[in-house]
Amino acid sequence: MARQVVTKTAYENLSDFVYGTALKPVALKNGMVIGGGTVYPEINFTLPPMLITQETMPEVIRNYKEIITGICERARELYVPGFVAEIETLPPMTFNPQWGIEVCKTVVDVIKEYEAKYGIKGAVRITPNDIREGEDLEHMWRGRHWDAIMQTFEGCAEAGADFLAIESVGGKEVHDDAIMYCDIAKSIFALSVLGCRDMEHLWSEIVSIAEKTGTVASGDTACGFANTAMVLADKHYVPRVFAAAIRVMSAVRSLVAVECGAKGPHKDCGYEGVYVKAMTGTPISTEGRTAACAHLSPVGNVAACVADIWSNESIQHIKLLGGMAPTVSFEQLTYDSRLMNAASSRGKETALLMRDLHADSDSYYDPQAYVLRPDVVLEISKELVKVEGDYLRTKKAAELALKKIRQAYDNKELLYDDKELKWLDNLSEAVEELPDDVSQFIDSVIDSCDKLDPKKYDF
Repeated sequence: MARQVVTKTAYENLSDFVYGTALKPVALKNGMVIGGGTVYPEINFTLPPMLITQETMPEVIRNYKEIITGICERARELYVPGFVAEIETLPPMTFNPQWGIEVCKTVVDVIKEYEAKYGIKGAVRITPNDIREGEDLEHMWRGRHWDAIMQTFEGCAEAGADFLAIESVGGKEVHDDAIMYCDIAKSIFALSVLGCRDMEHLWSEIVSIAEKTGTVASGDTACGFANTAMVLADKHYVPRVFAAAIRVMSAVRSLVAVECGAKGPHKDCGYEGVYVKAMTGTPISTEGRTAACAHLSPVGNVAACVADIWSNESIQHIKLLGGMAPTVSFEQLTYDSRLMNAASSRGKETALLMRDLHADSDSYYDPQAYVLRPDVVLEISKELVKVEGDYLRTKKAAELALKKIRQAYDNKELLYDDKELKWLDNLSEAVEELPDDVSQFIDSVIDSCDKLDPKKYDF
């Protein structure tokens, strides 16, 4: 389908923008409805440290079967009404699509067995690792890397996966440098020119596969962009205000998946998904405090404000005192989801109170949390959809994010930090100096992108 550019936010009233409900819920064949009033846990898991080869594949499969069996058993014991299991394939499983397909089928088969025996509803999200990196990459949209990803998608869909997702990397080779040098112009170029161009090609194909196989094209994530910035900011390598601006800017890139036909739920590690939900009404999966097993962050509670699925980020299959780590993490997700659902069952007022407590407990301490507040998200989103073109939208996202952060400092809604304010001044000035003409902008940036091979993006 042709890309349908969003020009109006799905939500007008803040009181309607809350966790568990989405204006465009996604219904599955087993009766689960994502965004239909119930927050479901989504467990993301991976192997313990080990080699993945043809010789070790039996052990790989044994591990995945053990992981999902433990999760299903705990779901039965905790009376979980439904859950999502996400498989993020590791690079060898995408370079060798049959390996990823075999893993997917293993997980699907166990979930179906438990659903048949105990009535536990489960769904599988398959997220092939985006292997389109390295010197041997022929092109972003053709060649063996592209073909392997698409074969993984199609094979896993035929093996029973419900949702198709990816953490795409178009523009990442440029954006990594942009983060290291706090170059917001280069960041905008990577996200709006390279990233959006890649997203349109990529998600048109994923949507086509979903339609052909009867699965759901769910959503992308700017993990490799915004989360990289967030983790580096947490380590004090880059300014927090820069990471916050990137988070909002990345929403324009991730939005393209929905504009090309993705239905949601938007993928968990894409914290920018709150903006995608605000603009499109699609359900989203988010992660926060429960993702600490994979990375630390300043957005542990605020991330739950409008979640339709609550996730954990990838956790290794290792032994903890309480049990195997994926099972332990699943229990944590279950209790978080249960609490949000209990609040919703007491009426909209209580659900909104829960949402606002999640926001207020984080947003004062870090600008990255502040820009994820539902009120801030909706206000910025209403302005973004008025802007035409990926570049100007991304530029506008930077302007609005920095403006809202400045207002928050001025109103004492953010913890004062003199160094961050100096960076806020520098970044705001840099964005203000950018041209409005996209061709002029590209010409001003592209020559400084040393790691970019323009031919691979059809420049």
